[in-house]
Amino acid sequence: MGRDAYARAGVDVAAGDRAVELMRASVKSTLGPRALGELGGFAGLWDASALTAMANPVLVTSTDGVGTKLVIAQALDFHQTVGFDLVGMVVDDIVVTGAEPLFMTDYIAAGKVEPARIAALVGGVAAACRATGTALIGGETAEHPGLMGPSEYDLAGAAVGVVERSELLGPDRVRQGDGLLGLASSGLHSNGFSLVRAVVRELGWSWERPMAEFGRTLGEELLEPTRLYTRPLLELAGRLGPDLRALAHVTGGGLAANLSRVLPAGLGAVVSRAAWPVPPVFAVLRDAGRLGWRDLERSWNLGVGMVAVVAEPSLALAQTALAEAGVPAVPIGRVAPAAEVQAEAEDRAAPAADLTAGAKGTAGGAVLLTDEYRV
Repeated sequence: MGRDAYARAGVDVAAGDRAVELMRASVKSTLGPRALGELGGFAGLWDASALTAMANPVLVTSTDGVGTKLVIAQALDFHQTVGFDLVGMVVDDIVVTGAEPLFMTDYIAAGKVEPARIAALVGGVAAACRATGTALIGGETAEHPGLMGPSEYDLAGAAVGVVERSELLGPDRVRQGDGLLGLASSGLHSNGFSLVRAVVRELGWSWERPMAEFGRTLGEELLEPTRLYTRPLLELAGRLGPDLRALAHVTGGGLAANLSRVLPAGLGAVVSRAAWPVPPVFAVLRDAGRLGWRDLERSWNLGVGMVAVVAEPSLALAQTALAEAGVPAVPIGRVAPAAEVQAEAEDRAAPAADLTAGAKGTAGGAVLLTDEYRV
């Protein structure tokens, strides 16, 4: 086939090289003195000598993708923000443990490597890495002709963080009487977009549809980047110390299922749906799709992107600190004995959908959702 056989098979090596050159400045902007080596190496390098000063360092890792939110970005040919979503999904899972993110790698698979598009994707990743103090030390771009369409791509990544073992957040720190703070989301974040797309498809709406409720188009609203909680929560952990008990990142499965994962057996939580206003994007999609709130709360965050479990005496301080960091937060419930949560569910004659016990393989405490949402 000759020396251009790979190109005739659909893989443009030169385009990949151009993409690397276009992303070089944005990647470099995330690197600090602990990141070693140059862009283009076979592996990312990180100087771990600072960890020797820690008494008992625990490495924390997470991996995730952006999901079908990418379909909207591809349809609108707007790729600058979905990299932000990727970092939010990955790094905010790490901060749930109390860990500081150190570095991240990303992976892009595309039907055709368009250098400007790849650079826009990586630019979004780099912007969020800068915002969270995470070095982007490596990545991979792969061209998959025949498997994906020319305008199609997928985006995934993984990150590593570190925390002192004595400062790990989680179920073992949670106590009866602790309060729950709901941290506002910026919208759908990066979960439940298969349901969003099904609603929009059934209605026959276009992504360019002007929406008076949002003051912008439907696509612009849906591509709103995921809120990054990492730095505000690390600062909060420093201020509260042991009074910050646990964190729950509200992603797939919704608030109740994810909160259940950070509650110990024997304890549970009662959460009032009326404690926060549901952002317009959720109400508009619900009404247009004629959906029920209880169906949606297992797919969408409905306005709460993270839950902080805080010792009750520090609840007001935590709320103030988060507000100062630009993250609105409101009290949404309390931690109670499991038997009390069950008794309250029975007293309210709560339907089965209102009580969630255990999720994603955990044996966590039950979460009871009460009252009705405010829109």
